[in-house]
Amino acid sequence: MDTEYCEVKKSNHLTLCQMIENYSDIVFVFPLYADSIPVTFLNFLKALEENVPLKKPTISVVINCGFIEPYQNDIAVKMLQLFAKKNGYPFGSVLKIGSGEAILTTPFRIFLKARMKKFAISIEKQKYNNFQVTMPISKKMFIKASTAYWTNYGKKNGISKEQMEIMEIE
Repeated sequence: MDTEYCEVKKSNHLTLCQMIENYSDIVFVFPLYADSIPVTFLNFLKALEENVPLKKPTISVVINCGFIEPYQNDIAVKMLQLFAKKNGYPFGSVLKIGSGEAILTTPFRIFLKARMKKFAISIEKQKYNNFQVTMPISKKMFIKASTAYWTNYGKKNGISKEQMEIMEIE
């Protein structure tokens, strides 16, 4: 399918609202933020409510959260489903990604690529479906690996062991 990528910014809501009626499908891609939709995207949805396109495309969504469990994205998905229902947009496919960006730097990224392909095909064929993916490791292993990652990240960026211990206490 022909595809166009647009970034939602504070300053381009009206422009994006006007563009939307030119598409059969739109895919919103965003990270989960405090179990919800990021505020800039939420403000865009408010603008979209006020600037209704003549032709409403099918809304699909990809959400990535930093938790190992993809179900952590469920509330944000329900928010978008409610938005679509309330405003008369057909709702399409969903891809819920668990494990955050970490999955991209592991051999498990092959699972993400496979789900992403199924997600894209479902939109292309208009056979909408729900998909989810995460790294196939235990929660305990995920926490251990993420703690090591962020500790090393802190060290690389000049945070001392003492500062890290203080942050753990707070």
